[in-house]
Amino acid sequence: MVDVILGLQWGDEGKGKIVDYFAPSYDVVARFQGGPNAGHTLYVNGQKVVLHQIPSGIFHPGKINLIGNGVVLDAVTLKRECEKVAAMGVDYKKNLYISERTHLILPTHRALDRASEIAKGNDKIGSTLKGIGPAYMDKTGRNGLRVGDLLDKSFTSQYIKLRLKHQRLLDNYNFQEDISNWEDEFFEAIEELRGFNIVNGEYFINDKIQQGKKILAEGAQGSMLDVDFGTFPFVTSSNTISAGVCTGLGIAPQKIKEVLGVSKAYCTRVGSGPFPTELNDEMGEQLRTTGSEFGATTGRPRRCGWIDLVALKMACMVNGVTQIIMTKTDILDAIAQLNVCGAYKINGKEVTEVPFQMNRMQIEPVYKSFAGWQTDISLLKDYDGLPAKMKEYINYINSYLNVPVKYISNGPGRDQIITA
Repeated sequence: MVDVILGLQWGDEGKGKIVDYFAPSYDVVARFQGGPNAGHTLYVNGQKVVLHQIPSGIFHPGKINLIGNGVVLDAVTLKRECEKVAAMGVDYKKNLYISERTHLILPTHRALDRASEIAKGNDKIGSTLKGIGPAYMDKTGRNGLRVGDLLDKSFTSQYIKLRLKHQRLLDNYNFQEDISNWEDEFFEAIEELRGFNIVNGEYFINDKIQQGKKILAEGAQGSMLDVDFGTFPFVTSSNTISAGVCTGLGIAPQKIKEVLGVSKAYCTRVGSGPFPTELNDEMGEQLRTTGSEFGATTGRPRRCGWIDLVALKMACMVNGVTQIIMTKTDILDAIAQLNVCGAYKINGKEVTEVPFQMNRMQIEPVYKSFAGWQTDISLLKDYDGLPAKMKEYINYINSYLNVPVKYISNGPGRDQIITA
């Protein structure tokens, strides 16, 4: 049995905490896509920890953690993460496994990412410059190197061959930066990576399913950044939706049971791209400040706005969401009036479908207003104790999406989750 936890917005929904909360109920936690641009924030024994590639179940003893083939892996970032985890007393080599089909992010991928973004001028996508896009391009272009290749004696010669191809592209960009220190770090990190538990991922996880183990598939980024269904071209380079679990881990569709979608009680986005409900005013700044809305990976300030149910409903549809987990509800505690976007006005006409390409049109959000609860909810433990006005807000979202909000996060702590 496989359950999935993934983001329903533009990422940064608080998935790390949610996976950490549910992990004790599972035997295996597996990342199925994305790269080190994902920053999953957890609070372990009161200490803030940001994981970029290691699955969020790593802090639970006895839980198997798998980095699946759908991920693109930065060995340098992984090395740093592992050092951080080890410093907290976790023997990561005991329960961390990596699929041999997982593609590697090379130093030249990072250089190509940087060169490409600079060349875009004012039309930048907002890449995190981690090399994720170029690594996925090499994967689909059948040029990439994979974790399993590390076990081959010809790995270095394979790397040099691919590096020469990349250098020709960098020359076209007139990219002059010296990346020799990146390469030194890379080769040091892959030496350590060779000592990890490298497995045939699809057989590994299906064997666990056959044994009756419970699997939790952990997504990165959010559904509106999906390369097919997101706000293209301002998207990530992988399939962030539930279908990505099948290709990113080697799991058959019928093995998936629950799809738990994570959404903030409002909306944020990092980087460029359409954002219909964005607030470029004092309210937007209040959400950013109160919610500490700064990227876990980059530190970039997040753009903030009201919750967008048009986009959220599409995300629920393409993912087959069975339950919603609403995070950061406590950030709305002090706000007197809350707005919810239930339609877009485009060329004078109201629509409730996400258009083909948002950035080609002027979208005016159509709002329904709700009175805020203006009460501190961070210490509440059960649904019955929630303010009536908050229940009204949540009930409207339930009815609009036709998917139940089953869990409500009312603070960053592991225990700050209310079951509806």
